[in-house]
Amino acid sequence: MHLVPRGTMVAMVGNPNCGKTALFNRLTGSHQKVANYAGATVEKKEGRLAMPDGTALRVLDLPGVYSLYPRSDDERVACDVLLGQSPGEKRPDALVCVVDATNLRRGLRLVLAVKRLGLPCLVVLNMADLAESRGLKIDPAALSQALGLPVVTSVAVHAGGDAAVRAWLAAQPWTRWSPVPESRDAKNGQHETSNTEGDHVQVQGILRRLQLDALLPDALSDRIDRVVLHPLAGPAILLAVLFLVFQAVFAWATGPMDLIKSATDALSAAAMQALPQVWWRDLLVQGLLAGMGGVLVFLPQILILFFFILLLEESGYLPRAAFLLDRIMGGVGLSGRSFIPLLSSFACAVPGIMATRTIANRRDRMVTILIAPLMTCSARLPIYTLLISAFIPPSTWGGMQLQGLVLLGLYLTGIAGGMAVAWVLKQLTRSGRQSRPLMMELPSYHWPTVRNLALGLWQRAWIFLRRVGTVILLLTVALWWLASYPAAPAGAVGPAIEHSYAGQIGHVLVRLFEPLGFNWQISVALLTGMAAREVAIGALATVYAVVAAGGGAATATALAPVLAGQWSLATGMALLAWYIFAPQCLSTLVAIHRESGGWKLPVITLGYQLGLAYAAAFITFRVVSHWV
Repeated sequence: MHLVPRGTMVAMVGNPNCGKTALFNRLTGSHQKVANYAGATVEKKEGRLAMPDGTALRVLDLPGVYSLYPRSDDERVACDVLLGQSPGEKRPDALVCVVDATNLRRGLRLVLAVKRLGLPCLVVLNMADLAESRGLKIDPAALSQALGLPVVTSVAVHAGGDAAVRAWLAAQPWTRWSPVPESRDAKNGQHETSNTEGDHVQVQGILRRLQLDALLPDALSDRIDRVVLHPLAGPAILLAVLFLVFQAVFAWATGPMDLIKSATDALSAAAMQALPQVWWRDLLVQGLLAGMGGVLVFLPQILILFFFILLLEESGYLPRAAFLLDRIMGGVGLSGRSFIPLLSSFACAVPGIMATRTIANRRDRMVTILIAPLMTCSARLPIYTLLISAFIPPSTWGGMQLQGLVLLGLYLTGIAGGMAVAWVLKQLTRSGRQSRPLMMELPSYHWPTVRNLALGLWQRAWIFLRRVGTVILLLTVALWWLASYPAAPAGAVGPAIEHSYAGQIGHVLVRLFEPLGFNWQISVALLTGMAAREVAIGALATVYAVVAAGGGAATATALAPVLAGQWSLATGMALLAWYIFAPQCLSTLVAIHRESGGWKLPVITLGYQLGLAYAAAFITFRVVSHWV
């Protein structure tokens, strides 16, 4: 049973890279949320648009599609929503079909298919300013008459560029719409390929009559592509971009991290002085503030990483990067299409795994899902930062930050591990050795808009903070309880935490991890980190805050020097090696289960990652212990 939200709902549909999401952001602003479609793990963006009469419309940003004949899972979800077949979602009351004004030939074919659905529909010629600058003169009235649908223009990246769309929605045309009867194929969700050829002929005729059939190349994009897609210069530029990202993660985040650190220290000190010496003061200072503060301090670095990913996506560079890497990825049995899901996994493996729905070949999709957890996600970044800060000096090497170079090396090692796993799977499967040519659209370059970047960063920051306030909060409280109870018996020798439940669990697990140089505190952190990677930092902060009797001074903000003083270099490097390959959080395994349709792939992922992590940590500990 699925509950269907009430209220008028408008769905936005269009080709990928047509500016649909930019228009959606312009219409809904901050009144939007990101979730998943019911019964599927394709991202759903929903917003609210206030109308002049005081009502509000639900606005749904559907995944980009080229036709209503779905070839991938995300296109299938979009088609199900349009046909009213999506669980838990009503059929749209109206449609806004966004067309790239610089590529009418492609966009108008989708318009004709959408028209056959029989729903009130507005055609929006987005990026009208770019079309005009290239000499394309479009008469919206003439095009409207030819299509039999209302047509307006928009410039989604400019303030007020959505005025015509807002005016059409405010008029509530769905209350008096008299469309042509919906076709039987549309009602049944069956879009025969014969329609495609007919739509192509009709579009060609419309463009010819309106004198819009001239091909207008993007001269600027072509000139840029001569450089960024060059066989020699292109890979060098891509490597330089990735290097800049990882250097910036350390260099740019120092100031904001220091501010968060100072605020946490001040708040902990004030709480220790103002509150009575009771059990809940220890919970607040040593549990909540130490655990959650140890995670929040890394928010600036996570946002910097997301900023660069959004920047590359908005500018149109990401498909070029996929093209450049297609030959390399083809050598391990993948295609360039796997690059974008894998890059998304650097932010979080869950949306990266979800993004594999755009890969039509099932074998390539399953392999991409298997190796996506090996890409260093943002949840690993706090752990990397902590250990690098503790064991790698903040010096420069060849004019470059040594810590940034080490971070880049960790990312590259994860990538190399993923490529190695893909190569092994290529050798084990017959289909993996078959060549599959890459075909994908290279959109024109665009200047990223501050508005879209800000909205994207805000959404990701909110998701992170919500995670801190829910999962991490609960686990931090649970860990504090495990680390505090039962109290040490009278006359006990050693820190009190060793007699707690956490200490007892850690002493059992250490038998397994002792060959890696890990102590019982690390064993506790590894166990709790399976729920969420960031919790491992909170676990270490909580454990060592309790060990450092008195509490207030030994918060997560001083964790790096504490670890440097109590661990050997070999232990620190072995733990870094462990986290390169270790399994992701439980949510990642759940996402793999949803995408693969069973538990076989999650179990395989968990098993091979644990094996790789144990072997890498063991070898690293032995090698570093020998040479240091």
